[in-house]
Amino acid sequence: MDLNHLLLDQIEFHWTNQLRPRLAGLTDDEYLWEPVPGAWSLHPRGQGRTEIQGGSGALTIDFAYPEPVPAPVTTIAWRLAHIIVGVLGARVHGHFGGPEADYVTFDYAATAEGALAQLDEAYAAWLAGVRGWGDAELAQPCGPSEGPWASHPRAELVLHINRELIHHGAEIALLRDLWAHRAD
Repeated sequence: MDLNHLLLDQIEFHWTNQLRPRLAGLTDDEYLWEPVPGAWSLHPRGQGRTEIQGGSGALTIDFAYPEPVPAPVTTIAWRLAHIIVGVLGARVHGHFGGPEADYVTFDYAATAEGALAQLDEAYAAWLAGVRGWGDAELAQPCGPSEGPWASHPRAELVLHINRELIHHGAEIALLRDLWAHRAD
C-alpha cells in the first residue's frame, strides 16, 4: 500500500474537482462581505473589531484567544486567511522550511485575486513537501512544530490538513451560496 499516494489522492481530488473550482470568480465584494453584523474579517489597520489584530501589511485579521463562545461568524476573507496561514503556511514553515507564517506577521491580501494566489502558493508548497514523505517519513512523529501533537505520526497530520481544507472549503462554499442569494 502506498500511503502517501492515498493521502495525496484524497486532497488533490477534492482540490481539483470541488474546492478550487468553487472559488473561481470570487469578487472583492464577496471576499470581504459580512454575512452578519460583527463578523470577523480582515480590516484596514486600526479598524479591526477584536483586541488582537494580527497582520504586517495594510490589513489586519480579527482574532481572540481564547476564541469566544459561540465562535464568531467569519467572512470568506477570514476563512481563506485561516487556510493560508494557520492550516497550510505554518505547516509548510514548520515541516518543510518554507517562509514563516503566523497570524501576527502575515501580509493579508486586500483582494480576492491576491488571496487566491496566496492560497494556490501555500497549497502547492504543502503538496510538494508531503510528496517527499515516503511511508517511513509518514510514520515518524510530527515533531515540536505541532505542539501537543508532536508525538503523533505525520500521516495523522496530513489527514488533519485534508479535513481542514475540506471543512473550511465547504464553509466558504456556503458563504458563496449565501452571497449569491442575499436579499440586499
